[in-house]
Amino acid sequence: MARRPEVFVRPLTMEEGRKLQRITRNAKDPVKLRRAIGAMMSGQGQSVPDITSLMQVSDDYVRDVIHAFNERGFDALDPKWSGGRPPAISEQVREHICLIATTAPTEWGIEGMSTWSLRTLAEHLIARGVVAAISRDHLRRILRKGGVSWQTTTTWKASTDPHFSAKMQRVLELYDHPPADGRVICVDEFGPLNLMPRKGKRWWPARSPARLRATYHRYHGVMQMIAALDLATGKLYYRIRTRKRWREYLSFLKTLRARWPGEKLYVIADNYSPHKHPQVRSRAAANDVELVFLPTYGSWLNWIESEFAALRYYALNGTDHRSHDEQNAAIGTYVRWRNARAQPKTNSAASSPIRSWTSYPSKVA
Repeated sequence: MARRPEVFVRPLTMEEGRKLQRITRNAKDPVKLRRAIGAMMSGQGQSVPDITSLMQVSDDYVRDVIHAFNERGFDALDPKWSGGRPPAISEQVREHICLIATTAPTEWGIEGMSTWSLRTLAEHLIARGVVAAISRDHLRRILRKGGVSWQTTTTWKASTDPHFSAKMQRVLELYDHPPADGRVICVDEFGPLNLMPRKGKRWWPARSPARLRATYHRYHGVMQMIAALDLATGKLYYRIRTRKRWREYLSFLKTLRARWPGEKLYVIADNYSPHKHPQVRSRAAANDVELVFLPTYGSWLNWIESEFAALRYYALNGTDHRSHDEQNAAIGTYVRWRNARAQPKTNSAASSPIRSWTSYPSKVA
């Protein structure tokens, strides 16, 4: 049988990459979370087999997610439900309503108003003959289904890193072609690890959901986790400490250094200040450890981010640990289970579109 062609999500803008990262950290719906993890890993240039291995889903599922994201963008991450009677307002009119809602009242000669309320928008639609009558609730549903929501006007960031392209290509080169004289390690912090009930999903008798306490007290403080993903084996290594200063980071690097004596370590990390502390830099230089920093606002390119999303989903969501020892044990159990099934990540998807970037894609209007 011929090998199936590789597929990837389209090139991501800066805001899209960071938005995917936020969704993998905060999404409550497991369907949306799985799709976001798959899209982010594909955007990082990871192949379909790597994604299926981490998320324990089928090859066809991952390909469908990638194709849907390329066609519909972030709207493809949300689960769609069907049913109900046919709409009284045609799809063409609904699209027209959504288009009008995204304009400003002043564009229609309505002075003194910079934005629509549902009431003024409904009155405007009726006055122009778009609809004969429409309630505010019906209008709200049309806008929601059309992907138009009430939002705060915000700003967007382009990378301020003048060496963005060079740094990105350096990281991708390490992903694509790990140096023969050492190994590539992705490092980042995960946390804070609070003792609190965490919402999640699980199989349970219908209409009788498992329940967690709603009130809690943080009497035992928080912990911080620092972890490393070894691309040569695909295994995770971690430490849990009370703080995440440069001292803890340097101690973890010493542990990694001792684990692979005689090999040069290429440590990929973001621009968090403890990672760049003078003591860290000098000790790394003296011990054959090269610190490879991701470009500014490019932390989503770190392959360990998707591992953290899976850890949160499988080990923490739906739990209510009462002590840090109990929570740490759950994390350790998951990591051991994951490492027993780990596969090397050295066979990266070199034909991913991200490999051809010469600059970061501009914001899509």
